[in-house]
Amino acid sequence: MFVYQSPELSEGGVAVRPDGRISIPLVQDIRAAGLTPPELAKRIELRLKKYVKDPNVTVIVRSFVGPFDRQIRVIGQATAPEAIPYRDGMTLLDVMIATKGLTKFAAGNQAFVVRRLPDGKEDKIHVRLDSLLNHGDMSQNIKMRPGDTLIIPQTWF
Repeated sequence: MFVYQSPELSEGGVAVRPDGRISIPLVQDIRAAGLTPPELAKRIELRLKKYVKDPNVTVIVRSFVGPFDRQIRVIGQATAPEAIPYRDGMTLLDVMIATKGLTKFAAGNQAFVVRRLPDGKEDKIHVRLDSLLNHGDMSQNIKMRPGDTLIIPQTWF
């Protein structure tokens, strides 16, 4: 968030909290979830008018993870385990590229995807990441779904 000619009010890394709100200087609590950057900027400008003459606010989205049910979470022995936003058509290979591959301690061929089914039960889908990444076995490149969790265990020596 950038406030023109007010560097003390500008914030470089404002994160949206799980409740969908943000807090910034002079504006303690404002709803951000569901708004476009220009809509949020206008709301911030309205709140800042009490303190700043003609505030000009710009909101820039630098990253987006999305709500939990629209994320794919990667845990275990990925080089950079994280929650990543789901995109239509996303595959397991896309997820592995986003998380920078496997660590040297990964048991990639013992990995699995946990997927919640519509009835609330969980399905465990075994995937062979070493075969996909090191040998090009595209049969392992399954389609991912929003809410999936990829678990990559550590190898036992």
